[in-house]
Amino acid sequence: MSKDFFQHKAGSYEQDPHRIDNVGNIAAAIMAQCELTSDMRLMDFGSGTGLLLERIAPRVSHITAVDVSASMNQQLAAKQAQLACDVTIKPINLETDDLPMQFDGIISSMTLHHIQDIDAMLAKLRQLLHDGGFIAIADLDSEDGSFHEDDTGVHHLGFDREQLAQRARLAGFVDIQLIDASIVLKHQRHYSVFLMTAKR
Repeated sequence: MSKDFFQHKAGSYEQDPHRIDNVGNIAAAIMAQCELTSDMRLMDFGSGTGLLLERIAPRVSHITAVDVSASMNQQLAAKQAQLACDVTIKPINLETDDLPMQFDGIISSMTLHHIQDIDAMLAKLRQLLHDGGFIAIADLDSEDGSFHEDDTGVHHLGFDREQLAQRARLAGFVDIQLIDASIVLKHQRHYSVFLMTAKR
């Protein structure tokens, strides 16, 4: 099992008001861009403590929470019974482990920059979707490395939106759209966050 980079921050993860605001903005962007229905089964990739999925849960039937961090999964499990849809927690590393399931959609917030091989992950996410299924991935625009105090486990300093869209296109996604999703205030600076949606 890989090192749990979030162990020291899981307990206080939901106490940062800027983080809460950011995830709220991302959830609103996803709900505006993606048609969510009460019979949908989604995956939250890099689900953490469940900040994103708990906002999406009232719109769908089931969410599979995928995260490699045992400490973050523990925080999610503590509130699992109060969530507005059924949630299954999968404590796996999607970079190395397979998940023999398919979903109607995959949501993700601020996770992609922790993934080393973006092209391989985009291909895997597409395989995890039913035909016509969607991805809704939010992450940082390209930044100068100042966003993270500790860059352990950080493989990308944000992303160039158009380059990421091209990589999604090469992975077989269609109907790719990019929108502004949020602004994070951190270190007295503003960091922009985008949402990329696409379909299999």
